[in-house]
Amino acid sequence: MAIILNHVVVHGADNVAAARAFADVMGLRLGPPEGIDGKFATVPVNESLKLFFVTAESTAPQHLDFEVDAATFDAILSRLRARGIPFGNDPRDPANGRTDHPFAAQGCFWHHGNGPLFEVTVGAARS
Repeated sequence: MAIILNHVVVHGADNVAAARAFADVMGLRLGPPEGIDGKFATVPVNESLKLFFVTAESTAPQHLDFEVDAATFDAILSRLRARGIPFGNDPRDPANGRTDHPFAAQGCFWHHGNGPLFEVTVGAARS
C-alpha cells in the first residue's frame, strides 16, 4: 500500500475561526467536527487529506504548502485581497504583496492570526 497523508493537526487560538478562515480563503468547506468530543474543526482539502484545527493556548511554528493550478491560485489571491489578508512571496516577509516565488511559477505565503504560515504555489519545482 502507498503511504498517504491522512490529516495534519493545525494549532490556533480558536479552532473553528481558524478552520473557517482557511476554508474561506482556499475555496473549501468545513467538514463535520472530528476527534474525541469533536474537538477538531475539520477542513477536507482533497480525497485523502484533511486539516484538523485544534484550539491551543500556545503554538509551535507550522508551515503548510499547497500546490494548485493557476486558476485556483488566482481565486485564492483574489480572496486574500478581498479580505485584506496580507500575503507575500517570502516566508520572512509574508506581507510584501508579491507573488513571484523563488521555487515556483507563482506563489505566496500568509499567516492566520498567530497560527501557521500557509503557502500556495503554482508549478512548484520538484527536487
